[in-house]
Amino acid sequence: MNLKQTIEEIVEKHLPDSSHFVVDVQIIEKGNKKLLHILIDADNGINIDACALVSRAVGEEIEAKELMDTAYVMEVSSPGVDFPLSSRRQYEKNIGRNLKVTLEEGPVTEGKLTEVDQRAIQLMVKKKEKGKKVVEEAVSISFDQIKKSIVLVSFK
Repeated sequence: MNLKQTIEEIVEKHLPDSSHFVVDVQIIEKGNKKLLHILIDADNGINIDACALVSRAVGEEIEAKELMDTAYVMEVSSPGVDFPLSSRRQYEKNIGRNLKVTLEEGPVTEGKLTEVDQRAIQLMVKKKEKGKKVVEEAVSISFDQIKKSIVLVSFK
């Protein structure tokens, strides 16, 4: 097992409850230091207290097990709005929001996320037909077709 997997398991163990989940763990080399960047989220949103709790517990376990061989800086945070969705759980959390989905092949699709299942997502996409008004159409996109998805922020 590599260091990244080990740290992911440690983070999983120290999450406040089952509504919280790991989004990503990155270990970045910066000169003679390492940056350990941990992204966590929760089904109903994340707060600073959860990040602090995870940071303390993970830091203590890393030190106790002497997992890092050099000096390191650890950051625990939630993914920002520009961070791509990477798990089915993140998609489920964002049902009802507008997404911009870049496909592996083909155009970018924008629409309201209405459904998520084991293999695909469903978006309600607005299409303007020539000479007619705008109509909404349900579009199903399988996870293996998705290159990147981001939540579109609305300021309405």
